[in-house]
Amino acid sequence: MQIFVGIIAFVIAAYVIYKIQRHKPLTPLLPRKYDFGRRRDTFRIVLALLEERGARTLVETGIARQGLENTRGDGGSTVVFGLWAKENSAHLDSVDIDASAVAEASRAIDDLDLRNYVSVHVGDSVQYLSEFKNQVDFLYLDSYDYSRKDTEIQERSQQHHLKEFQAIEDRLHGGTVVLIDDCNLPGGGKGKLVIEYMLSNRWKLFHFAYQAVLVAE
Repeated sequence: MQIFVGIIAFVIAAYVIYKIQRHKPLTPLLPRKYDFGRRRDTFRIVLALLEERGARTLVETGIARQGLENTRGDGGSTVVFGLWAKENSAHLDSVDIDASAVAEASRAIDDLDLRNYVSVHVGDSVQYLSEFKNQVDFLYLDSYDYSRKDTEIQERSQQHHLKEFQAIEDRLHGGTVVLIDDCNLPGGGKGKLVIEYMLSNRWKLFHFAYQAVLVAE
């Protein structure tokens, strides 16, 4: 009986340790209860770079519609960078072609009192970026949904993200940080074409995992 109890205690302890190790919070920006999974480490790298470089103008394609309700799944990027903008006198512009997604994200922005630091826009991201007037300190590309299996969708997503970057390329500068989501996936992920293009045009890969971080050389 004692052996059985010991085995149960060991299994429970191992499970608790496993859960702790898998849980990846983004403290101190957000409370520990929020788990950012595979994006946590990259977000930390980017936030450190933004602070180091004094970023003020942040731009995101592909809004995080659920606010902080699905941080492990979609990353909650709009809230993450919105909160950072609030703490650092910066501003985030987020664009998405899906009006319902923008409306849903807007509620989270209002709930967290981020309206003065985050502007959301409904529209085609390539057109929006081509018309953006200001110099950009941070660009996050995460719009056209990617597929692990459908090669046609993979190619469309990759081409779209390349077009996004090219649409705003002339408003990026030597201190700009670029983050691309969903990269380490079958077929090369969202960043395949845009990363190839950037590496041939004065950019270097600063970090690569599920997300890619690039900075100017």
